[in-house]
Amino acid sequence: MTNGPRHGGGRFALGHVRYRLGMDAPDLHPLNAALIPLLGTWHGPGEGAYPTIRSFSYGETLTFGHVGKPFLALQQRTQERESGLPLHAEAGYLRPQGDGTIELVLSQPSGIVEIHTGTVAETEAGVDVDLTAEAVHLSPSAKMVRETRRRYVVEGDTLTCDFWMAAMGEPLTHHLRSVLTRQP
Repeated sequence: MTNGPRHGGGRFALGHVRYRLGMDAPDLHPLNAALIPLLGTWHGPGEGAYPTIRSFSYGETLTFGHVGKPFLALQQRTQERESGLPLHAEAGYLRPQGDGTIELVLSQPSGIVEIHTGTVAETEAGVDVDLTAEAVHLSPSAKMVRETRRRYVVEGDTLTCDFWMAAMGEPLTHHLRSVLTRQP
């Protein structure tokens, strides 16, 4: 496969994706075609708020890659904006199902594992991935999180990430938003 689906009036050539990732990537699995706009590394600022804590800002780096199988791997890291000290990390897999639905399996070093289902919608400028947790599993020492929701929207070279959670006795509430720029 040498070309992906149409996005933003053009075609995303997989050779261009390989160049952007800086590696000799295998051919993209056909089930991942709608996710081509996510591939690469993204970086930018984020803001967080929740009823039980003070609002805060952070920096985020999010990388999506593939190995030719029917999933994308993702790695996320956040850091304090001023000091650059690490704050949070996540790793997981987006698993497109070929019918416009998708699964996400995600783990955090804080002892939380999320299993999501949702939808993938190709847009003129990129893609919209909307996910709701089917299950949130906790290690014995993890903080109580009952429910989560995630949304990733690519518009050109901008990725907007939103995260909602129900935790600490609060209902499902918007917690984080980052607006990231594709890195060269």
